[in-house]
Amino acid sequence: MASELRNQKNAWSVLIVSTLAFTVCFMVWMMFAVVGIPLKKTLGLNATEFGLLMAMPVLSGSLVRVPLGIWTDKYGGRMVMTALLATTVPAIWLMAYATQFWHFLTIGLVLGLAGGSFSVGTPYVARWFPKNRQGLAMGIFGAGNAGAALNKFVAPAILVAFGWTMVPKVYAAIMLGTVIVFWMFSHQDPAHLVPSHTKFTDQLKALKDPRVLKYCQYYSIVFGGYVALSLWMVQYYVGEYGLDIRVAAMLAAAFSLPGGVLRAVGGAMSDKWGAHSVTWWVMWVSWIALFLLSYPQTDFTIMTVNGPTTFHLGLNVYTFTVLMFVLGIAFAFGKASVFKYIADDYPKNIGAISGIVGLAGGLGGFILPILFGVLMDLTGIRSSAFMLMYGVVWVSLIWMYWTEVRKASPMGDSSKSLSLQN
Repeated sequence: MASELRNQKNAWSVLIVSTLAFTVCFMVWMMFAVVGIPLKKTLGLNATEFGLLMAMPVLSGSLVRVPLGIWTDKYGGRMVMTALLATTVPAIWLMAYATQFWHFLTIGLVLGLAGGSFSVGTPYVARWFPKNRQGLAMGIFGAGNAGAALNKFVAPAILVAFGWTMVPKVYAAIMLGTVIVFWMFSHQDPAHLVPSHTKFTDQLKALKDPRVLKYCQYYSIVFGGYVALSLWMVQYYVGEYGLDIRVAAMLAAAFSLPGGVLRAVGGAMSDKWGAHSVTWWVMWVSWIALFLLSYPQTDFTIMTVNGPTTFHLGLNVYTFTVLMFVLGIAFAFGKASVFKYIADDYPKNIGAISGIVGLAGGLGGFILPILFGVLMDLTGIRSSAFMLMYGVVWVSLIWMYWTEVRKASPMGDSSKSLSLQN
């Protein structure tokens, strides 16, 4: 009884400090979402270059997810997470002294390693809890995505008061403190380690599993889209609606905050109703919201009996923010439900599979901001970013229909039995 009580206490301690660490990591990972705006003016960047700047931390944070998941299975989350957090501190600090575009790209690759913390924390936390509570536990940990919203509150305040160079210095100090707290209050259980000599290339063979590919597609929109829009929204508000950076950051948090915090709710929903049901509705809500967000500001003239009349059609800042809030909630539930799929289907190697799916989601977060910039440079339409994401959601809906919905429907079963009889 005492042993069980101690294990429960250790499990919650691990969950709390892991969630704290992931929140700080995500705050650092999204730093360019705010700091990038003065840098864009200082360095004279176009929209494509700005998108590349935003995306560099996401690239490295995505590429390390698979090996980090494997190492967590093998060496334990406590060791791997501590090493990962400590590695980012010097890069964050040095960013304050960078002066050229390539400096920021290079430093962004190193500080972007913080984004890989998700692939460490997910299997680390999941193994401390029973199967019927893993969705909730992973959802609580995943709520660390709210670090994206925290960044939008903290960074603008520092930037306005002391200049952008103070932001990385403060963030480096916060990360150093997080390393100490995590090491003091985390725990290691040798029974959670998975003895494995599996190589990175061997784990990539899981991509031959169509279920893994499907989960990668889902996650590329619910997580990759979340990361991309978290990076893009502050400058979108500034450019589209002419807002001050502080006001823009606060409104952008209306998307980032629920997109992170409510992930725990999505985990509990997935435990209760299943990963498929939650993901199916997430995709439909996202599809509707993105359709409305895609419509650009438009003026059109029609001929009436009284002569030409001009109408304006477009989202005002309030409607836009409400739709982004709804989209953030949908993405939060979707991020949790996708990982519930993984916990259900791959209990023996959560670390490796979550690393692959996390890699796909992270690469979505890397590619999308660049494509946002390219589309804006080509078309001059800011809402083209939402048009692109609308198309990605369509792919997920079609894939889910053919592989899950149609297969489970009575019509699908009857048609299958009919073909067998014939």
